[in-house]
Amino acid sequence: MAQVHHGVQNLQMVANSGTYGTHQRSNGVDDGEGFKRDMRDLEELLSKLNPMAEEFVPPSLANHGSPGGGFGYTNNNFLLHNTGTGIVNGNGSAGRRKKSNYSQGKRRMNSRTTMAQRDEVIRRTVYVSDIDQQVTEEQLAALFINCGQVVDCRVCGDPNSVLRFAFIEFTDEEGARNALSLAGTMLGYYPVRVLPSKTAIAPVNPTFLPRSEDEREMCARTIYCTNIDKKVTQADVKLFFESICGEVHRLRLLGDYHHSTRIAFVEFVMAESAIAALNCSGVVLGSLPIRVSPSKTPVRPRAPRPPLH
Repeated sequence: MAQVHHGVQNLQMVANSGTYGTHQRSNGVDDGEGFKRDMRDLEELLSKLNPMAEEFVPPSLANHGSPGGGFGYTNNNFLLHNTGTGIVNGNGSAGRRKKSNYSQGKRRMNSRTTMAQRDEVIRRTVYVSDIDQQVTEEQLAALFINCGQVVDCRVCGDPNSVLRFAFIEFTDEEGARNALSLAGTMLGYYPVRVLPSKTAIAPVNPTFLPRSEDEREMCARTIYCTNIDKKVTQADVKLFFESICGEVHRLRLLGDYHHSTRIAFVEFVMAESAIAALNCSGVVLGSLPIRVSPSKTPVRPRAPRPPLH
């Protein structure tokens, strides 16, 4: 359409130059030469037009009515054509329609909604510390069962303490408020501390959760280990836990180029070995102190690869 627009401008110039040549001839100044010069100018201008360009349709005809003072023109005598993104006048300047902020507003609304949902989950969650290492997630959740319905319970190892901490999420804020009254309750050999949580529990991909009683039993024998030095190999991790805790049945060491450390899921032959491994939180492996917590997911055997043909 830009080529058509330039063609219209050129035709306007032709008309103006033709008028000027006519005035010269009428004044008796160089009639023959002026006419030839005008024809050469006309031929040159016409040669620059694109014969394949689409036909220009004035807005007045496209809209079946005159938008302004005359055919194809506005009241300001600017020739208009529609570019699809806005109206462009004859001098090439654009009177563009204001860009819609709908998508930006939608993104803002989504982020606000997500933040509101996260804040609501935090208000339903409590932080429990000074947890005896022998206490399981099931035992901890049972302590708070009378406060309200427990959605999730996540026990974590503390590298700076022999005790552990946990996050417990309830279905409503009332359950979280009731849980605060249990601060100081003896659980194992230590009184637990209960405070409002400042963070939400990171959700676990439901496809990774145990699907059967056998897989739940596997979880009881599995630990989740984080902050593993990238120089440490899978054999190093296996040797470390077997020398301290007991025989390892299956191990999965994971990592990528985006994170400075790696993680591992270690499944032991015996559940007692997994409980003993929780005491390894804070122990230096390689050059970093590892963090150990009970695993929410089993270490499933890898699917066999299809044979290459």
